[in-house]
Amino acid sequence: MTDKLPLQGITVVEFGGSVAGPFAGWVLAELGAEVFKVERPEGDDSRGWGPPFYQGSSSIFHALNRNKRSVVADLTDPETVRKLRRFIVERADAVLQNMRTGALAKYGFDAEGLLAENPRLIYCNLNAYGTRGPYAEKPGYDLLMQGMAGIMSVTGEPEGEPVRAGVSVVDEAGGFWCVTGLLAALHRRQETGKGGIVDASLYETALTWMAYHSVSYQLSGKVPERQGSGLAGVVPYQAYACADGYLIVAAPNDRLFGRLSEVLGHPEWPQDVHFASSSARWENKAALNALLTEALGRERREHWRPKLDAVGIPCAPIQSVDEVLAHPQTEAVELLQPSPDGQLKLTGLPLRFDGARPPLRNVAPKLGADTGEVMG
Repeated sequence: MTDKLPLQGITVVEFGGSVAGPFAGWVLAELGAEVFKVERPEGDDSRGWGPPFYQGSSSIFHALNRNKRSVVADLTDPETVRKLRRFIVERADAVLQNMRTGALAKYGFDAEGLLAENPRLIYCNLNAYGTRGPYAEKPGYDLLMQGMAGIMSVTGEPEGEPVRAGVSVVDEAGGFWCVTGLLAALHRRQETGKGGIVDASLYETALTWMAYHSVSYQLSGKVPERQGSGLAGVVPYQAYACADGYLIVAAPNDRLFGRLSEVLGHPEWPQDVHFASSSARWENKAALNALLTEALGRERREHWRPKLDAVGIPCAPIQSVDEVLAHPQTEAVELLQPSPDGQLKLTGLPLRFDGARPPLRNVAPKLGADTGEVMG
């Protein structure tokens, strides 16, 4: 990587709380932007979402706010507002906010007003449900969106209780859409000299995750159902219980299914009319999975993995977080970057530029550490 990070020289002011907005700000900071995180005097709510804690803030806060700077601002104080507005107008390239609809406007930080003073400014809103419609004014969190958009209706075991995805997929993906929109707007500004307003929402993000389920329903008239660890229309393609834990096996075409059958000692399976094609295997999923579970369950995962690897069948164990962190592949990609004191390994950006990953420049800031620079 060249000495200069891709977004070095870009200044972003983040009015972000919890996960979604801070995730977007984190990506921008990793790319080299100088991100000033504006916090209430008591700090972002996520600072207290623990234990565990590190340097007084929660693990979540440290994961999403490294390489940023912190500015404390009481937006009910007119002088604070004046100074912060001046900083945005004079120095900022972009504003990123995921506050409740209208919350910033009442303090004078509306997009239209700031753009009138700085036409090159890019102002990105990350709302809950979008800018229009009956839910436009409602607040929202990742969990609500996973339910509203149908993600939870297709997640988990068929007869099980509703299950939330184990990571904040909607919040983080919403943050990614903000990054995409901001980068596109920065590119447009190079051509036109003008900034503008970028709008994203958690609900629209969640609906986008459901795109192929939506098309499937419209074509078939069948409401998609939960598939456990599998995927509708594809089998074998899920986790199977071995003697010592679960192994994911992906053999989603005739060629790979034939190889899998050989490895498991049943070369006759592909000739069975019930299993001879992808559609037939799906129609007879329960019967096939019973056979696969019985065969794979006889041995440990490490018995099967080299055999499957040898014939090119994708497979992987389901690992716990401690196993993931200790895995040699995790170590090899060097995504985890140590804090200066060596107590933490923080996750970096999953991108490399010219062969090098953007570095950890600083851990998440102490509350208000950079207030003086912004407020003068």
